[in-house]
Amino acid sequence: MQTIDRDSREFVGAEVTATVQGQPYDPTSDPVEFAFTAIGGRPVTWYEGGWDGQNPIPGTNSYRAQVLVGPGSPGPTLAKGKYAVSIRITDNPEQPVIPVGQLTVT
Repeated sequence: MQTIDRDSREFVGAEVTATVQGQPYDPTSDPVEFAFTAIGGRPVTWYEGGWDGQNPIPGTNSYRAQVLVGPGSPGPTLAKGKYAVSIRITDNPEQPVIPVGQLTVT
């Protein structure tokens, strides 16, 4: 997924593709949160994320969710290691928790 330095403050992102009744759906009005856990762990602490614009990634029906992490950010400051990254999108009535990959902090 992504590698960042533990002293860096930067966005960690995830590509999100949503559908409603089989048709592409724009999720950017829905709140999105991120969790960072040990590999194989279950998300417990959630950090508020946002959307990188309101348009799909060019050439796709996907959108980019993101959260700022690192020292001085509203997100977590992570120690050196590998983390499983999950997102949670709050819609009505659904609130899916989606594993989106791994983050390596050096």
